[in-house]
Amino acid sequence: YPLSRKWRGNLKTMSLQSPILDSLMTPEMKKLCDLFEKYNYELRIAGGAVRDVLMNKTPHDIDFATTATPSQMKDMFTKEGIRMINMNGEKHGTITARIDDKENFEVTTLRIDVVTDGRRAEVAFTTDWKIDANRRDLTINAMFLDFQWTLYDYFNGKEDLENRRIRFVGNPNERIQEDYLRIMRYFRFFGRIADPNTVHEKETLEAIKQNANGLQMVSGERLWMELSKIIVGNFASSLMETMVLCGVHIYLGFPDQCNLEEFKRVCEVTEGKPYHVMSRVVALLSTDDQLYELDKRLKLSNDEFDIGIFVIHNRDTPMGDDKLKFCKYLFIDTTGKDKKTFENICELLRYRNEPDLLEEFRKWPIPTLPVTGSDLVKMNIPKGPLFKQTFDEVRQRWKFSDFTLTKEDLLDMVPQISEDLKLNPRKQSPKPKRKRRS
Repeated sequence: YPLSRKWRGNLKTMSLQSPILDSLMTPEMKKLCDLFEKYNYELRIAGGAVRDVLMNKTPHDIDFATTATPSQMKDMFTKEGIRMINMNGEKHGTITARIDDKENFEVTTLRIDVVTDGRRAEVAFTTDWKIDANRRDLTINAMFLDFQWTLYDYFNGKEDLENRRIRFVGNPNERIQEDYLRIMRYFRFFGRIADPNTVHEKETLEAIKQNANGLQMVSGERLWMELSKIIVGNFASSLMETMVLCGVHIYLGFPDQCNLEEFKRVCEVTEGKPYHVMSRVVALLSTDDQLYELDKRLKLSNDEFDIGIFVIHNRDTPMGDDKLKFCKYLFIDTTGKDKKTFENICELLRYRNEPDLLEEFRKWPIPTLPVTGSDLVKMNIPKGPLFKQTFDEVRQRWKFSDFTLTKEDLLDMVPQISEDLKLNPRKQSPKPKRKRRS
């Protein structure tokens, strides 16, 4: 690694005590710790798990850092008869050990990024904890914890955490240019850690503005993983506004002009309630074409895209005096699986801030059309456009009877419906071109 680089950091240590720490030490983790100690390698908990402990949260994932190289770890685990799995991480310094067939532990060698292209890095291994801390993104993620529960803090991460302050390690420009996804991670952690009094540091926002175009190098899937958490997190409205001011949004696939006012409204009406992330996302968009463009960039799932397009198409439709009837009719007129359509309408009502109507609609027992395609086949209605139009008309008559017409009633109507359609066939609507990715 470049010897000219100045390694920042002023180490502070302190002993921690917490019931959470005691609960972390499983027999399998104890076995792992004893093993590294036996071979004279240092082992510490790193990053997010340390941050969680300091916030009195039980970590869900624990990452470990060590002075042992991958080769040394492999030799050690092999000698001790410990199975290693998923060797894909070895080139980045990570070995995954499975202890007693009960628990997996990802252990990564201390390292320094020698060459970075803004997304991936070539790494060199080191035994210096300070050097490894220098390559991490945020001060709150650059702390270590040993198994006597001593905290190692090089960049005032604990103090920043206590003050709910989000800062990059060292120079924000350098950290971002090493990995442009860190722009998104900054906003995600701001939503997760900050409190209402926390402000963005001017130097940080300037670095984000200058480097926003680097997000072009990051895959849509990775961007969406971060963005989706930001949008459902704390301060989503103000964070989105800041991202737009910094010019981040256009590299995520959003239009130049986002509807921040509508986004703020939808964030407010969904706060503290169950909702789908796409309800907030489409609030930023004005047209379905904008959703297609967003999808090209972020590679949304089919479900995410379908919910988004459904809300866009129906969010401004007048409901009339009988809003429940509007929902029922929309359900019948929407093609697709009943369960999915039902969920989409519920999401639409959350978007439109109709909590009472949502509750009423959820209690509606979904009726089943008493006539099936087989019934029309038995009545010798030929397959093709006439068959489809006849079936659609039967469904419409059942709908407009408020679902009261019986099977017998409907089948009695079929011959006349079919004759009328033969004399006055309906024009087939052209199928819309599929704009989504294949």
